[in-house]
Order: sequence, then structure tokens, then C-alpha cells
Amino acid sequence: MATPEEFFAIDMRVGTVTAAEPFPEARKPAIKLTIDFGSELGAKRSSAQLTMHYTPESLIGRQVVAAVNLGTRRIAGFTSEVLVLGGMPAPDNVILLHVDAPVPNGTRIG
Repeated sequence: MATPEEFFAIDMRVGTVTAAEPFPEARKPAIKLTIDFGSELGAKRSSAQLTMHYTPESLIGRQVVAAVNLGTRRIAGFTSEVLVLGGMPAPDNVILLHVDAPVPNGTRIG
């Protein structure tokens, strides 16, 4: 059980995917993403297991929601800096969270 303070310590932001490519080196099918979080945070990279519903090409220009302050993680030699968020009806089935209307990159989720 998380306390409200622990939950609100997670910094969730909206960013726009500017680059995406297959990540064949990952153990589980994944896509490498570069996401623009605006002038305050800049561009961050992520490895996301999104291959069931998305292609790299379909992600370019899409706004996504990510946790940006969880630290980095090395995945098959790639540094993942943020955790992209999505609904998971099953472990390998990720549906991305997104905003209903465009917002500036770096917009906080609250």
C-alpha cells in the first residue's frame, strides 16, 4: 500500500514521441522510444513493450504519459530513462495512456 505522499512523489508527464525503432536485442519484444518532454526535461529515452498494438512508425508524433523520476534502467545495453504508462489487460498487452487533447510537452499529470 502506497501512502498519498509516495504516490504524489512519482512525477508523471506528457511527452511526444519523436523517434521510435524496433528493439530486437530485448528479451521480450519492445520498441526504443525517444520522447520530448519540453524545455524543462528535454528528450528522454524508453524501452517499451508495445509491439502487440503499435509499430514504431505509428508512435511517432503521439503524445504519451510517462513516469519521469524513477531512475534509469539498462535493458540489453540500452538505457531506459522513463517508464511509459499504459493499461495492461495481459502482461504482453499494453494499451498506451494518452491525453484527450494535445497539451504542451512536459505537462504534469495530477
